[in-house]
Amino acid sequence: MTETARVMGFDWGLKNIGVAVGTRSLGTSQPCAVIKARDGVPNWAEVGSLIDTWKPLQLVVGEPLNMDGTEAEITARAQRFARQLEGRFGLPVALVDERLSSRAAKADKAAQGHDGDYKKNPIDAEAANIILQTWLALDAESNR
Repeated sequence: MTETARVMGFDWGLKNIGVAVGTRSLGTSQPCAVIKARDGVPNWAEVGSLIDTWKPLQLVVGEPLNMDGTEAEITARAQRFARQLEGRFGLPVALVDERLSSRAAKADKAAQGHDGDYKKNPIDAEAANIILQTWLALDAESNR
């Protein structure tokens, strides 16, 4: 993968899947979209459209873990989503610990004046951005 490669991060959830995009060379990312999901299953055409638009060379999926680092009940489903992304789009997928990403995203949005109605104004893309930032930081650290 080239250093300027685009990367795309996902905050998988049962009702919404947040998406963020970033650039490896700059180590920056931004929230991109929120995809509706039905029991964790997205509209795969919508996912494909985002991948076609942004052309990432790496995908990153948040891995929901318990606070003690053990797997949560939902972990296997997020891992399955990651495998499905890899299988459907032929791109490498990395899993990244997403503990507290949604809490951090809510705090960030609250500081910006979010009204607290997360159904009407979801923060999933912001959580995906935090997950992607975590991966970018780990990637930069491993390449030093």
